Formats: sequence, structure tokens, C-alpha cells
Amino acid sequence: MDVLNPALPPQDVDTRLEALAQRYARAAGPGIQLLNLIGGQAEGLVDQLPVPVRDALGARTEDALRLAMQAAHGSRGLVDGQAGWFNRALTTAMGAAGGIGGLPTALAELPVTTTVLLRAIQDVAVEHGFDPAEEGVQYDCIQVFAAAGPLDHDDGADLGFLGVRVTVTGPALQQLIKSVAPRLATALGQKLAAQTVPILGAAAGAATNYTYTSYYQQMAHVHFGLRRLAIEADLDRAEIVQRFRARVTPQPLNKM
Repeated sequence: MDVLNPALPPQDVDTRLEALAQRYARAAGPGIQLLNLIGGQAEGLVDQLPVPVRDALGARTEDALRLAMQAAHGSRGLVDGQAGWFNRALTTAMGAAGGIGGLPTALAELPVTTTVLLRAIQDVAVEHGFDPAEEGVQYDCIQVFAAAGPLDHDDGADLGFLGVRVTVTGPALQQLIKSVAPRLATALGQKLAAQTVPILGAAAGAATNYTYTSYYQQMAHVHFGLRRLAIEADLDRAEIVQRFRARVTPQPLNKM
């Protein structure tokens, strides 16, 4: 422990953990209400997509993640950190544009939205004092996409993205992209299906993109907030994650 920067007292750690638990619980709430307002179905959306699209979704998502990693990082040299509301507004507008033409325009919009989502996650990392140019932080940014997605979000059942990080190398980052892509593909498949709703495609695209951006921003705040808390509390990250899990995972009822 740094004598000049003493660790946070236990009560402050508990307060920060509680705030992160509340943020996690709120992650998908408003978005689901928006989707319900426009008639979106939270369950079975992927099954509504054409079979060729469903079959290719995993590969498309993996390619989109690789391109997003390059584009989002490269954009930081041109445009510095963007406010969270700006990223939400940008993806909302893109979702509306993508939904106007149904599935073809929604597919064309997917890699662009993925890039902006990743950029939004990077901006959250910066807010918590981390440098997106570092391989370890890039790894964590991709890892946020391992969260289930707003339409499947369930308190306590969506914490795989908080796993303790391995030693990060270039190959490890590529392997992470491969492992994250299937889960993200499911989430993006739901988004694509919502954008194909007749007449309401543009509204559905705007609502789903707003929902997805808000959700992944919240997950990023949880992820990087726990990393920062572990540093400032001078505690092992695994311990901090365990204490966080205990707060958000529903406890089984005791049977009489």
C-alpha cells in the first residue's frame, strides 16, 4: 500500500460497491420499456431472422468486432473523449437510419454501431482513469461485450464479463474476440430482428440502439469501476468482484 495514498476505509468500499450494484440493476430497465412501447418482442427475436442471416451472424459479428477495435481506437486520435449522451444520441440516429430500409440497411449499419459501442466503452474506461491504448484495457473493453445484452439482462445471471483477466497479449485479445462474438451475435441478432419490424423499423432501430448503448455503457462503468475500486482500496480484484457478486446475485430462499 502507498503510504501517501492510503487505501479506502471499509465503509467507503461498501458505499462504492452498493452504487455499482445499483447501476448494474438499472442497466436495461428504460430500454426494455422503450421496446415494449413500440411493440418489440424480447424473446425469440433471433428466430425471426432469415436462416442465411442467422447462420452468418457469428462471423459478421466477429468481423465487426475486429474492425471496431481498429476504428474505435484510431478515432481517438481525431476526436477525444465523447460524452455518454453523445454516443447514445449517435447510435440512436444510426439505428433509426438502419431500420428505415429493413434488414439490408440494418445489416449495413451493424459494424458502424459496433464501432460506436466500443468507442463508448473506451470513453467509460477513460472516465475511470484507464488508457485505451494499453492492451490490457483494450482486452477489458472487448470483455464488456461478454455481458448477455439488454434483452437478456437478469440481475446476478450476467456476470461472466467480470472474470479475472489473464496475461494479455495480442493473441489473447484475438482469442477473446472469438469467444465474445457468439454472445454479442445473439444480442445483435435481437437488435436486427427488431429493426425489421414492418413500418416501425426506424423507431425500433432507434430504440434498440439507445437501449444497447445505455446498457453497454452501464456494464463498462461496472467493469472499470470495480477495477478502479480494487486499486484504490488496495484489495485483490477477485475479492472485489466476489463481494460485488454477492450484492447482485439473488440468494436462494431457505426452505422450511
